Amino acid sequence: MGKRVNKMSDPLAARTLLQELFRAALAGADPLRAIVPHLPPAPAGRTVVIGAGKAAARMALGVEQHWQGSLEGVVVTRYGHGAPTRRIAVIEAGHPVPDDASASAAARMFATVANLRADDLVLALMSGGGSALLSLPLPGLSHADKRAVHRQLLASGAPIGAINCVRRHLSAVKGGRLALACAPARLLTLVVSDVPGDDPAVVASGPTVADNSSGADALAILARYRLAVPEAVRAALADPALAAPRADDARLRGQRAIVIASAQDALEAAAAAARAAGITPLILGGSIEGEARDVAQVHAGIVRQIRQHGQPLGAPCVILSGGETTVTLRGQGRGGRNTEFLLALAIALDGMAGVHAIACDSDGIDGSEDNAGAVLSPDTLARAAAAGLDAHALLDDNDSYRLFATLGDLVVTGPTGTNVNDVRAILIT
Repeated sequence: MGKRVNKMSDPLAARTLLQELFRAALAGADPLRAIVPHLPPAPAGRTVVIGAGKAAARMALGVEQHWQGSLEGVVVTRYGHGAPTRRIAVIEAGHPVPDDASASAAARMFATVANLRADDLVLALMSGGGSALLSLPLPGLSHADKRAVHRQLLASGAPIGAINCVRRHLSAVKGGRLALACAPARLLTLVVSDVPGDDPAVVASGPTVADNSSGADALAILARYRLAVPEAVRAALADPALAAPRADDARLRGQRAIVIASAQDALEAAAAAARAAGITPLILGGSIEGEARDVAQVHAGIVRQIRQHGQPLGAPCVILSGGETTVTLRGQGRGGRNTEFLLALAIALDGMAGVHAIACDSDGIDGSEDNAGAVLSPDTLARAAAAGLDAHALLDDNDSYRLFATLGDLVVTGPTGTNVNDVRAILIT
């Protein structure tokens, strides 16, 4: 263990350890393992599986591998995130912007739960990304209306909770509306959470879990971020006849939702891997939000405190955090929130010796790019300058992908089968 710690001053060893920590985090939030303890006994009637999200296919695979009895159903996931299920159909659709397959998936989901009986069981498998993947607008709205609002929300810098609130109240499937269609069958929702606070009603905008927000709340969000939306959208949000069911709606009585994997599980697994390597971990939290570049500044301040004063712990150590930052688009470049976080962190640390970092999205896709995230080393800025790259200008243009791609420092995993949001680790040797 001591030899492993001593080697952390070697950049390659530091990078290898950080990638090991990320793999450990993914394993700690793997739905294939996490779903098993939460599967209920088989019902007297049918067992029907529905689901949506980036982890939905792997969740469905976990159900198939461990379910005793008959099984049928359908889930929808992002293109490329499927799994080799046999009894549960997997549809792939557009994300982050819904497409025609998203609408078809929603229609098929309603058809799948039609005409169920009281002795039937519906297993709803929900994870982050389901908001876009399961798309059906309210009466009077078009898919184009919803897409226009969605694109503006994604570019506005609004937190995921606010984005999903608007999505819920423009949808004929979200906000508990799909749960109503499952009645009178028993409904159990199993959730892989990608949202701060792990509220099941927020994950995938809660198709099978109602909340207590309202159309008025959604209108307030549109006003707060000054979004220019079609008038039909405002009319739908203000119409009480189109309101989603509230959490205390009698029609939802007896239905349950369980979070089976979250950012906390991922961070605790990474912390255990760090301790095994002789590195002391500090978990800052799994629900950190805010602008990626601002969150980077806060993390840099903690790093400086550790380096200069040994507080709140001394080196060697690793700072772990999760959650979902946001990126308000100011430029025309490429890059997700994780590479933006790392570029801002590199600028804030300005080549500080002995500090390495990794930041990746647990689903394997940072924003809309082909990478999960990237790694940072003390010489990141120097190597960028040698390659003719201006780090400050790239950050101003939201072009973090270009910097890390040029340096060969992108982390590319492909789809991981889970989604508990971002995992960040800063190693201080």
